[in-house]
Amino acid sequence: MSKIILQGHIIVADAELGVVTNALVNHSALTKAEVGCLIFEVTPDSTNLNKFFVYEEFVDQAAFDKHQTRVKQSTWGEISKNVQRHYQITHSTRSE
Repeated sequence: MSKIILQGHIIVADAELGVVTNALVNHSALTKAEVGCLIFEVTPDSTNLNKFFVYEEFVDQAAFDKHQTRVKQSTWGEISKNVQRHYQITHSTRSE
């Protein structure tokens, strides 16, 4: 079984920065509570207020897919629809 890792960054327009930043708090809490979420971190860039680094790990493809489905149907999905996403998704075999 391989876990799914998403990493990269998002860019938020000035006009949406406040709304997106506020909504991110709830989105983060909901994601961390999802079954199969191992890590969910969104960290502001220290030199660019519009950039946030994203790192996520899910136990498997099914958990990641459920997360993606939830996000698309959520308030976060609507609020962040104009956010520029720059992600790389990889599979990592884990030993248990």
